Amino acid sequence: MDLLDTLVAKGLSRELPTREEALAVLATPDDDLLDVVAAAGRVRRHWFGRRVKLNYLVNLKSGLCPEDCSYCSQRLGSEAGILKYTWLKPDQAAQAAAAGVAGGAKRVCLVASGRGPTDRDVQRVADTIAAVKGANEGVEVCACLGLLSDDQAERLRAAGADAYNHNLNTAGDKYAEICTTHDYQDRVDTVRQAQAAGLSACSGLIAGMGESDADLVDVVFSLRELDPDSVPVNFLIPFEGTPLAKEWNLTPQRCLRILAMVRFVCPDVEVRLAGGREVHLRSLQPLALHLANSIFLGDYLTSEGQAGQADLDMIADAGFEVEGADRTTLPQHRADARAAAAGGGCGPCGGGEQAGSGCGGAEAAGCGDACGHAHAPAAAATATASATTTATATGPDADREAEPAAAGAARTDLVQVRRRGAGTDLPPNA
Repeated sequence: MDLLDTLVAKGLSRELPTREEALAVLATPDDDLLDVVAAAGRVRRHWFGRRVKLNYLVNLKSGLCPEDCSYCSQRLGSEAGILKYTWLKPDQAAQAAAAGVAGGAKRVCLVASGRGPTDRDVQRVADTIAAVKGANEGVEVCACLGLLSDDQAERLRAAGADAYNHNLNTAGDKYAEICTTHDYQDRVDTVRQAQAAGLSACSGLIAGMGESDADLVDVVFSLRELDPDSVPVNFLIPFEGTPLAKEWNLTPQRCLRILAMVRFVCPDVEVRLAGGREVHLRSLQPLALHLANSIFLGDYLTSEGQAGQADLDMIADAGFEVEGADRTTLPQHRADARAAAAGGGCGPCGGGEQAGSGCGGAEAAGCGDACGHAHAPAAAATATASATTTATATGPDADREAEPAAAGAARTDLVQVRRRGAGTDLPPNA
């Protein structure tokens, strides 16, 4: 296909595709899907080889959020039966992180629900970063705490944070449809604040919220302009009890086309396969490794993920390798640009030659106990949980044996509330 040859050539030279070309990727028929994956895979391998970076989530504070993001099970007014607990202590977070690091995670992602941190919260997280790094030599830490103010980004960097995550989630013109308690510009400003403080920026999207192809292209082009080091691609997990519970708009084939489009638009950026992959990609997850070079493993913030060992097996069986701690994630030109800018966002994706083998620079946002070996440490943090912590999930979150779904049907049976790991007495999925 002339389109794919053009996109590969542009990806290898870091040239921005046109909007029309990006839209054409999303419109390709299923008969051409493997050609699309193969083409985007050439770009992925050029910049990142066959390495897959592992990332591990520690959910520091769950639920009770005052924001009304429609996609989120922790939102204001959510009726999802998720875990709700207040801040983990630093040693609890470090203990939870150790399971992921033992499983091969290079980066620990510290996430807390809420609009944004108070100064006291920033100090809590600073203490937690010190505990995590003190117990896990060489691990990278990314914070995801919501909207930042004043000098909070600088304080996080001084405390040892390597990166900050704040997703754009969807196109600017659509943002008011999914959230009313803050706006799209607030998110852009937070990412830029993190970059200005010298933190590696991680910012991505959520697909499957009823957006159009044009909306998807808009948000990915906005991310290209914002130039984070890492772009997590999430697929909506439609929790019962949230406004988007009935939004089952994705097929495995569409998820692959979305990932391919992101790779073509952001060729030398760490593209992370993030939340919802088990629910929507299902048995086609191994194909997604030809497009993304990074994954969240194990469980997510409030939902269960694929078994950690199954993720490791999937990576190996698909012919990829887990990226070691001695390897750099980002291509050398991006790593060099970050170093020159004292660690803040990289130079634009335009022009320049390929170099190096990536760096552990940017990423994180939201998910997954990094998958570990079958006997990874089982010590999950225990926090004071609210009465709803032990509430029984209903609907798709209930523990039940589901009937096989028909082709194209909503796989509500795959949406399960997390009941293990941080905030519980049960070992994590690591």
